Parts: sequence; structure tokens; C-alpha cells
Amino acid sequence: MAARKAVEQELTKEIILDAARDLFVQKGYQHVSMRQLANVLGYSHGAIYYHFKNKAELFYTLVRRDFSLLDQKLEGTMAEEAMAQQTKLENVLLGFIEFGLVNQSHYEIMFLVKDSEVKSYLAEGPNESYEKFAQAIFILTDRKTTPAVIWSMFLSLHGFVSHYCKSGQTFKDVESLAKAHVQFILKSVQ
Repeated sequence: MAARKAVEQELTKEIILDAARDLFVQKGYQHVSMRQLANVLGYSHGAIYYHFKNKAELFYTLVRRDFSLLDQKLEGTMAEEAMAQQTKLENVLLGFIEFGLVNQSHYEIMFLVKDSEVKSYLAEGPNESYEKFAQAIFILTDRKTTPAVIWSMFLSLHGFVSHYCKSGQTFKDVESLAKAHVQFILKSVQ
């Protein structure tokens, strides 16, 4: 039996998830295998299976973690006690755009994957995050905003982020446009 190949670092879930996210974004869920992922990382596929029972579990873990990051951003803004309500509302909207453009590969996995095999894994995270977003908007507009308007606001934000994902532009590059877009959206609730 051959001696085990020395590895530079211990294989962790974080390392696997980072590599998997890149592969899923580049190739699409259907075209990525656990063996490919193991090859990219320089480990045996058994090492990947030690951490995740299958590709679907790995994908679901990515989605769950990414939505948790988005939720934390929203919760952080909502927890700001010294901030005026209008400013908080602006920051919630701008924060969504910033999250999407700073974390473009996360955003793609969360919202732009169209693979039918993983649709069931994508149902829970977006719904929970959207409910938190909708509740925040409802509260910050003094409970005067309708569900249809909140949904339209979300779609407008999503459209902005989707447009700039993979454009090569960063949030800093389009920050002034993002702020103008947020002001445009806010006119619908004033």
C-alpha cells in the first residue's frame, strides 16, 4: 500500500464549502461531482464524504449558511437603536444590494441557481429570509406598506443585484447608483 500523500492543511467543512461554491457557480449544480470537488481540493472523495453525505447536503449547507449571513446583515441594521427609522429603512434596502454585490457567488447560489434538482433545497432559506425582510419593511414603514409593495421592493432590489452580478463591477463601483436606486424605491412608500 502506498503512503498517504502529505497535505498542506487539514480538510475542513469551510474549505470544502468554499471550493464547492466556486464550482457550483462556474459549472452549475448538475455538472459538479463530489469526485471533481475532491480533485480540486487535492483529497480523496472519501474525505469529502466524511463531512457531507452527498452533494445535495453540501449544497443545502451552503444555501443555509449564505442566507444566515444575509439575515445577520438585516438583523444588525434592525438592532441599531440610535438610528432614525427612515435611515434604517434606507440601510436595509442598501444592505441587501451591498450583500449581493460583495458576496456575488453567495448571491448566485442563493437566488440565481435554476437547477430543478436543488429547487427543494432553495425553498426554505429564501422564504425565511424574505419573511424577515418583509417584516422589517412593514415595521419601518409604520405598518402602512402592503405585501404587494414589499414584494415589488424586493424584486427591484433583486433586479439591481442580478444585473450587476458577474458584470465585473463591485459594490463600490456602483454604490452611487445603488443609493439612487434605493431612493427611487423609497418613493413608493412615502
